[in-house]
Amino acid sequence: MSLELEGDHLDASITVDMTETELDASRRQDDPGSLLLSANEAVKYQESGSMSVDEETTLLNPKKQASHDEGSGGCCKKKLTWKRVWQMSQKVLLVLLLLLATIAFALVPEDEGEMHLFSMIQGTPAAIELHGGDTHNLELHVELPVNFSDATANITIQLLDVNGTILTEQSWIFGDVGDVLTTVFGDLASVPRALAVSTTSALSVPFMLSYSYVTNLYSYDVALAAVILAIVYILIIFELIHRSLAAILGSFLAIGVLSLMHKQPSLETIVGWIDYETVMLLFGMMVIVGVLSDTGVFEWSAVQAYRLSKGNTWTLVTILCTISAVVSAFLDNVTTILLLTPVTIRICHVIGLDPIPVLLAEVVFSNIGGTATAVGDPPNVIIVSSDWSMPNSKDIQFAEFTGHMALGIVFVSIGSYFVLKLLYRNEPLANPDPPHISDLKWEVRLWQKTRDKMLAHGEDATEALEALNTKIEAIEAEIDGATSTPDALWQETWEERIQAMSLSAQIKNRGLLRDSSVVLFFVILLFFIHSIPAIHLDLGWIAILGAICLLLMTGSHSLDTLLERIEWGTLLFFAALFVLMEALAELGLIEWIGDKTASVIRSVDDDSRLAAAMLLVLWVSALASSFIDNIPFTTAMIPVIKNIAADESLNLPLRPLVWALAFGACLGGNGTLIGASANVVCAGMAEQAGLSLSFNRFFKVGFPIMLVSVVIATIYLVICHIAIGWNV
Repeated sequence: MSLELEGDHLDASITVDMTETELDASRRQDDPGSLLLSANEAVKYQESGSMSVDEETTLLNPKKQASHDEGSGGCCKKKLTWKRVWQMSQKVLLVLLLLLATIAFALVPEDEGEMHLFSMIQGTPAAIELHGGDTHNLELHVELPVNFSDATANITIQLLDVNGTILTEQSWIFGDVGDVLTTVFGDLASVPRALAVSTTSALSVPFMLSYSYVTNLYSYDVALAAVILAIVYILIIFELIHRSLAAILGSFLAIGVLSLMHKQPSLETIVGWIDYETVMLLFGMMVIVGVLSDTGVFEWSAVQAYRLSKGNTWTLVTILCTISAVVSAFLDNVTTILLLTPVTIRICHVIGLDPIPVLLAEVVFSNIGGTATAVGDPPNVIIVSSDWSMPNSKDIQFAEFTGHMALGIVFVSIGSYFVLKLLYRNEPLANPDPPHISDLKWEVRLWQKTRDKMLAHGEDATEALEALNTKIEAIEAEIDGATSTPDALWQETWEERIQAMSLSAQIKNRGLLRDSSVVLFFVILLFFIHSIPAIHLDLGWIAILGAICLLLMTGSHSLDTLLERIEWGTLLFFAALFVLMEALAELGLIEWIGDKTASVIRSVDDDSRLAAAMLLVLWVSALASSFIDNIPFTTAMIPVIKNIAADESLNLPLRPLVWALAFGACLGGNGTLIGASANVVCAGMAEQAGLSLSFNRFFKVGFPIMLVSVVIATIYLVICHIAIGWNV
């Protein structure tokens, strides 16, 4: 749809393209020039009490208002000065942090991290020469055979100086270290120049080894990682910069610290840290949703949901939360939110609800519902995909996992729903504006969004920007004038509103809807069956192939318009977040959390060790997953749990610890905005629609629900595994 804006100084009319979806709510086709207020009309509004003198001045002469503000007093000028100083200080500090990180990894060569293959057997150690460093600290990374049969055998590493003198020696048991061993030998008497790796096993043991000389800064790696994470959260919480830029800056800082430790990863390694399956899944589903939005199905679905709720707000919220939770149990919750968010925004817009509280409830229950099955949330997929076979325990299957988790999630969902109602008891869900004013404000946001996009064109778009500003000011003036109209004139019955909505929200392109529905059906079907061994397609490939297939079927020639609907900021944030979390993992933050958890469990008495282990794993996982991405945390905790369960001196069953990890990692994602992927996707789609879902707004709702849901999960685990003893 195009709208011609004619300005006073324009030689030609300027056409601004807007999609039918964006302007469907208002259906406004009037000439913007007819909306401009004359001076007499402004005076009339002022006399009627709907416009103040300041508002009139701003509308008719913005420059005059600006000069009025500048001369309004020393206090305002002082406040403005302090604000400007703070903004300048903020910019200088952020640029300085980036500059320091850049200098760090610009002056230090990349750590090659090459793996070398060796083998050893009892009585014949592997001798390895070391070179390329001059520090007294050496980090070793050893990859051992998976599920080595001689689990009780020892592996011993000796470091030697240039004269062959043993500097240090350390031993481990194969069953304790698993298949990966990473350790740092620090504060040695001299520079190590050789190492010897030996074993007590009579079997030949192949292993891969890499090493790097690190600086004394390695002693503070966990503390530095925590500081970097805190900086990122401060930037996001106080909205000092966009969350994507905050994640990018945090990534550079983490890489800079690694460089100072002489552990700078190569560009290839950094790019490999990005979880491309998740990025591909998001991109593919965004394309499919973008095509679907042109069919009018989201508006049609909004009307049907409103009809089903019979106009009751809480009934509608309950329906949406139930759909979100149930669908997320079978689809991954990122896909669920991608499909439901546009519908929810349209529902709230056409019936006069504030979309943000509804979206918050929806994404929270999406995370809860995704916890119920092995495919609903990425941590669950990682857990079920791991090999849990042990001498005293069999592997965990899909049905077993779902049976234990789904029962607990039923109780968690019920409890969380009542907490949501309690949190929303004073929340004005209904939009305080009448429908006509809500439509005008929606249109203003869309025009402002278009204006912001055109700012990138610079001086070439000056006239178009002036025309857009005129249009926006005219609509804002109409909003100010409309507020003087009594609300009673705008009230409608539920039946009248449904009838009007049904006429305006009909399917626009049935052929496109048919093609999109067919593709979406097969994409979702493949999501369900992708875990079958014969199908070698991940979720990301399925989404990308579905998007390409849909574009081929529709024969779209306007990719630019479609690509504008992709939330590139969200994709960039995910890429930066993956790099940040992997860099923090390289600094040892996640491993440190796991090790401290394991050491506390080992210190508890035998009688209460199982209860303590479950509660520690559950609550540490929940709190950690609220502030760091739950995917790398789950990956790091799995070997910790395996080692705890394999330790015969502890005598702990495996399964209760696995369920505790799954509950904590998934439910903890509701704690903060960046705790789960679905949260970020929802915030990105809301931002694209002109809405703001801030970190603090999410925290006020998500964190209390997270705490209550984890408390309910705690009670469930204690009853099942302590009181009943359901440990098989």
